[in-house]
Amino acid sequence: MKFLRFYILHRLEIIIALVIIGVLSHIYWDAVTAWLCYIFAFISLLLYFMMGTMRIVQEAVQDGDVDLAMKYMNKIKFPRLLFKPIRSGYYILQSNLSMASNDLEKAEANIRKSLKIKSKIVGDMEGSNLMQLGFIELKKGNTKQARLHLMEAVKAGIPDKESLAAAHLQLCNIEAQRMQYKIAKQHFKKAKDLKPKTEEIVSQLKSMEKQINRMPG
Repeated sequence: MKFLRFYILHRLEIIIALVIIGVLSHIYWDAVTAWLCYIFAFISLLLYFMMGTMRIVQEAVQDGDVDLAMKYMNKIKFPRLLFKPIRSGYYILQSNLSMASNDLEKAEANIRKSLKIKSKIVGDMEGSNLMQLGFIELKKGNTKQARLHLMEAVKAGIPDKESLAAAHLQLCNIEAQRMQYKIAKQHFKKAKDLKPKTEEIVSQLKSMEKQINRMPG
C-alpha cells in the first residue's frame, strides 16, 4: 500500500524518469528495454490524467482525515480529464468537503457538475447527487426546492439504504411542516422499514416517532 501511495503521489516524476531511461536505453542498450519504459510511461500518463489521486483521497476520507483528503484532491489539476465515474466521485467529494466547511455555494456548484456527467456506469449516482442537492437546499433554508430534489432523488433511486432512509426522514419532516400528515407518516414508515443502523438516523427516527404519534389522521 505504501508503494501504491508513493506511485500515485509521484506519478509525474516517475513518468519523466521512465522517458529518460527509455531514451538512454535506446542510445546505449537495447530497443526492447526502451519500448518497455515508453509503454509504462504512457500507461502512467493515462492514469495521471484519468484517475488522478482519487484512490488515496478516498482512503483519507475513510480514515476521517479531511485535511489530508483536501491535500490529495488539490493535486488533481485537470478534473475534467478524469474518467467519468471518477470525475463524478471527485465532484461529490468536493461537495461533501465544502458542506463540512459550510461553503454551500461551492457545495452546490460541485454537485451540479456531478449531475451533468452522463454515464451508464454512474447512473446509480443520480439519486445520491439529487439527495445531496436537497440537503444543500435545506441548509440554505430553501425548503420547497429541497423537497423537490429529495422527491426526485427517491424516484431516481438511492442505492445506499442508510442514505435512502435519511432522505425519507427529511421528507417526513418537510411534509409535517406543511401539515401533510398522511404523507409525512408514509415517508416515516418507509424510513423505518429500511431499518437503518447509523446512530444519527436511528436517533432522528426515535425523535420523529414521538411527533408522528401526535399527528392527526
